[in-house]
Amino acid sequence: MASNEELFKKIIAHAKEYGYVFPSSEIYDGLSAVYDYGPFGVELKNNIKEYWWKSMVQYRDDIVGLDTAIFMHPTVWKASGHVDAFNDPMIDNKDSKKRYRADVLVEDFILKIEDKIEKEVNKAAKRFGETFDEKMFRETNPRVQENLKKIDDIKQRFYPALERDDLVDVKLLIEELGIVCPISGSRNWTDVRQFNLMFSTQMGSVNEDANAIYLRPETAQGIFVNFLNVQKSARMKIPFGIAQIGKAFRNEIVARQFLFRMREFEQMEMQFFVRPGEEMKWYQYWKEERMKWHLSLGIPAEKYRFHDHDKLAHYANAASDIEFEFPIGFKELEGIHSRTDFDLGAHQEFSGKKLQYFDHEVNESYIPYVVETSIGLDRTFLAVLSNSYREEKLDDGSERVVLGIPAQLAPIKVAILPLIKKDGLPEKAGELMNSLKYDYRCFYEEKDTIGRRYRRMDALGTPYCITIDHQTLEDNMVTIRDRDTMLQERISISEVQGVLREKVGR
Repeated sequence: MASNEELFKKIIAHAKEYGYVFPSSEIYDGLSAVYDYGPFGVELKNNIKEYWWKSMVQYRDDIVGLDTAIFMHPTVWKASGHVDAFNDPMIDNKDSKKRYRADVLVEDFILKIEDKIEKEVNKAAKRFGETFDEKMFRETNPRVQENLKKIDDIKQRFYPALERDDLVDVKLLIEELGIVCPISGSRNWTDVRQFNLMFSTQMGSVNEDANAIYLRPETAQGIFVNFLNVQKSARMKIPFGIAQIGKAFRNEIVARQFLFRMREFEQMEMQFFVRPGEEMKWYQYWKEERMKWHLSLGIPAEKYRFHDHDKLAHYANAASDIEFEFPIGFKELEGIHSRTDFDLGAHQEFSGKKLQYFDHEVNESYIPYVVETSIGLDRTFLAVLSNSYREEKLDDGSERVVLGIPAQLAPIKVAILPLIKKDGLPEKAGELMNSLKYDYRCFYEEKDTIGRRYRRMDALGTPYCITIDHQTLEDNMVTIRDRDTMLQERISISEVQGVLREKVGR
């Protein structure tokens, strides 16, 4: 675990040094869990957005886009349940003065028991070799069975206690399980209390006349309140989806782990409206489609897994997360939820406006059911960055740091490097730069030795470097270098466009 923590620290430091992510307001000692994207971070972020948008909207004829305001009428959040139910159970340790989410403490405890089970299984697998029957072992081994019962007993008590808002029992459970504060090691806990995660502010010219409004904690509600506007103006027929990328804000109790849990973050969401009764079919469809999208990024399949929810949100009848193996462990990257007709039904009730769809095929009106896919843009950025970071020892004994970002997402597609900054080489490099920059994000650099510039481009994640040397002036040939293999190839300037198109797309 220590090595993973060390790796995570290296990634965070690398992100700052190479212009990917900066702490917000750093000259004022920063602002907790708020970050700014630097010159190369914003490019990667935009590339991820574009990749998602093209696959969800441009390449489909059953999904359209939307961009809704961050501020919404306060009753929207009453109808959605956020005013009354958007809470996390909070607990403090009196000795360390550290604050925790009570549900995360219990779920981490369950994970430790699950790890014990896996260790037992792995130990037995090594002992018995090819004859090992894992299914039978899990069903018959006393220690495995005992730990499974422990997990089941905790879940049977914990989730119902959360459902009925029995925070006294949640604290009792934490005490009975002997859960300690990771910092102080003590069990000296305060009572558990609910903490609403929405940021509130005022709208109005004078404070006394102001109306309390909220910074949106999710982008989905902007889609729901515009359901009929979009359906009618875009002439959509059910089943169809509405996609949106936008900022959301949550006053997290424990905001930490770099970009993983932020107070200001960006979501890429799609709400897919379906006939009642067909939601489970579409729920399965979208689970598969979204996993395919993640795998298309070129990240290994073993880095991903599904996690089906035991405790469902108040609006859902099925929910699953796509989890990614960050250096901090497997964590949620995207949620796929069957939201039923809760949202449209609630907005119809609170607004007094009909939000029904007339289905000509079945000749009836109904409130559509919804299947949601909701992915964190910042978390996807972190997944790409952490999967890409590697330190390599080369044959000559030297080392290099590489960001192996997939070429289609890389912030800079190609670096143009004149060998030296005289003898007409910069002018020739400038001509090539000008011919490429309308199709590809390019980077020009003439300072330092060519070897150092290659290393800098490797660390920035640039997939290809093109070097212009004295020979170029005679034969119009340049050297193109591959970031991952470090192989160099001599090609004609007239071939560069075609080679780049083949290697990085356009």
